Amino acid sequence: MPISSEQQAEIDALRANPQQTLRTVSAGMEAHLYHAYDVLDHGFIRVVDYMGDDAAICQAARVSYGKGTKSVQNDEGLIRYLMRHWHSTPFEMCEVKLHVKLPVFVARQWIRHRTANVNEYSARYSILDREFYIPDPSQLAAQSVINNQGRGAALTDAEAARVLDILKGDAARSYDHYEEMISDDGKQGLARELARMNLPANIYTQWYWKVDLHNLFHFLRLRADAHAQYEIRVYADAICKVVADWVPAAYAAFEDYRMGGATLSSTALDCVRRMLNGDIVTQESSGMSKGEWREFQAAIGKD
Repeated sequence: MPISSEQQAEIDALRANPQQTLRTVSAGMEAHLYHAYDVLDHGFIRVVDYMGDDAAICQAARVSYGKGTKSVQNDEGLIRYLMRHWHSTPFEMCEVKLHVKLPVFVARQWIRHRTANVNEYSARYSILDREFYIPDPSQLAAQSVINNQGRGAALTDAEAARVLDILKGDAARSYDHYEEMISDDGKQGLARELARMNLPANIYTQWYWKVDLHNLFHFLRLRADAHAQYEIRVYADAICKVVADWVPAAYAAFEDYRMGGATLSSTALDCVRRMLNGDIVTQESSGMSKGEWREFQAAIGKD
């Protein structure tokens, strides 16, 4: 199960003992504190702690930029200005700490975002649970023929069933051997730090992950994107829902300028100007490569 009985008892105890505070709080985020949201078959995310809100972003910006922000009449407008002009430090004034349970292969993608503080469950010290990510049949697909790091057509029902049998069987056997190696029942067991090497990448791990809002937005821009791998995208989608309640003005600007917007090169902008003037622009006359042209066409809705 995603949350263990011990973890749930700890969460219940914390929620039953609220603390009075003088610090700034976000009403939207307070509603998420200590709630675990299921992700995949055994995973979850939950907010452990946070700092700051939309007002903290504006407070920092007005200290930093002084008179340069006086023309902005409200916090939402200032936040949109900061997002639009790629300012970063005001968003770093907000931080969040998440407790995440996720498959190891997802964790190895996630950890590439090196701008957070991470403390992971130690398989040297503790014994990992017998919990493995087994995909839903709908998520089993063949290798893409156009994208070397993506999926193509869905597997047939028969092929999906064969793959699931392999995944379940291999996971069960590897964990059986893991337990056998660390057992000291009548013989000297292997050290946990060595026995773990035999476990598959779909076993679940857990960590605490603390990150500021600027770097969290970068993570979400990449991992909540439709092109991201499904197994990490569902975690990013769950985090997006939390962030939208925590800093609604900042998240709305992020959705508008980062998730829903597009960055155009000077060459692409020149093509747009030529098109507005009535010129017919082709890939050959655009000055762009075929890949750039495809992306440009998609950005302006011509794909």
